[in-house]
Amino acid sequence: MNMKIIAGTILMLLSFISVSQTQPVDRKALYVTVYNNNLGVIRDIRNFNVKSGISEINMTDVAQMIDPTSVNIKFDGQVLEQNYRYDLVSLLKILEKYIDKSVSMISEQGKSIEGTLLSINNTQIVLRTTSGGLLMIPDISKYQITVGSLPEGLITKPTLVWKISSKTAGNKEIELSYQTQGMNWHAEYVAVLDKNDAKIDLNSWVSIENNSGATYPEAVLKLIAGDVNIIQPQPYYRAYMDYQEKNAATYEAPPQQFEEKAFFEYHIYNLKNPTTINQNETKQISLFEAKNVNVNKKYLYRSGGYYRYYYSSNQTNKVAVVIEFENNEKNGLGMPFPKGKVRLYKSDGQSLEFIGEDMVDHTPKDEKIKLKVGDAFDIVAEEKELDQNRISDKVFEYTYEVKIKNRKNENIEVEVERTLGSDWQILSSNIPYEKKDSQTVIFKVKVDKNKEQALNFKVRYAY
Repeated sequence: MNMKIIAGTILMLLSFISVSQTQPVDRKALYVTVYNNNLGVIRDIRNFNVKSGISEINMTDVAQMIDPTSVNIKFDGQVLEQNYRYDLVSLLKILEKYIDKSVSMISEQGKSIEGTLLSINNTQIVLRTTSGGLLMIPDISKYQITVGSLPEGLITKPTLVWKISSKTAGNKEIELSYQTQGMNWHAEYVAVLDKNDAKIDLNSWVSIENNSGATYPEAVLKLIAGDVNIIQPQPYYRAYMDYQEKNAATYEAPPQQFEEKAFFEYHIYNLKNPTTINQNETKQISLFEAKNVNVNKKYLYRSGGYYRYYYSSNQTNKVAVVIEFENNEKNGLGMPFPKGKVRLYKSDGQSLEFIGEDMVDHTPKDEKIKLKVGDAFDIVAEEKELDQNRISDKVFEYTYEVKIKNRKNENIEVEVERTLGSDWQILSSNIPYEKKDSQTVIFKVKVDKNKEQALNFKVRYAY
């Protein structure tokens, strides 16, 4: 015998459950809105047969991770009281209810044991046998256990129980809205770079994760993109805790499945057709596709600044490879980008190969998107401090060199981004610079193929 046999015994008990107030689900509509931060909002419209006067009705199939304090009910009557019952049936729950009561056990060898259950701790129990002795069983998985009936107070599904008052009897519509944890969504992007590193084909999917403890059949699905502020709830209830290459000349993008619109300070995506979201499921739905998006590949080296030289005067570092593109209509885009992971691929002439990935944050239209693909293998940056002078107690001068070594068989340009801090002045530089902000400058260093190019500049700090 094992735990499966015990579970089978419990399932037989469940067949005798009869709750007079629970009615078959007569659902008119179901709406599910999923946010980026472990939150779902459910709107469930059902019909119930309601008695006149005061009565009690049960609504089952609600999320196990519901926030009961968020429940809102629309009903042609008055709701007097609400209870959320989540003490679900399990082996341990049943046995806990049978302490000081009679139970029967059958061992793997077929031996019957009867007695009074005195205690249970995980898989260990203590039994007072009919002969008056104590029997301690360290592993109940080796026994089949039978009890008389299902104890009161245990249920098979999370249930909302309402005490209501209605002036009339009959079939009435009740609309329930509530928040639940355990629901999330994010975007996934696949970008395929062309042979010239000048264009990408972009596919976007949304992944919806449901771990809320309920299934939502044929639901109207909405996704909210944006950072919604949520106060963390107090944990007072139990919680469960392929890209295919296509001929661009004959390609026709499929119709988009989501309709997007601005909503408050966020963006909302409405799925055009109802869908079923199963418990413990990750569902993926196509968001949009775009072909021949113009991109710019560039090399970026972020110089470490003053504090790097405090520890070492000679540094050899990697140069990042960045792909950037404009999210506008002219470039075949011009829609909000929900945050998510972007995976980049490129063909080597035989098959698509993965070249890197990066995260994109929530990005509105007409903004630039930058993706770090990885680090360049054949480009090296070497920097060092050449000189430093103390002009006075509050004035210092430093001379730096950043050498870019290009081992590629093509000319390149590397953007050297240098953080200078505050109170700085560049006294001299062999390459012009652009001021990015009050603390940062950018040098664009051009290097011929298989050559090296040094950037030399002097900075004065006056404190």
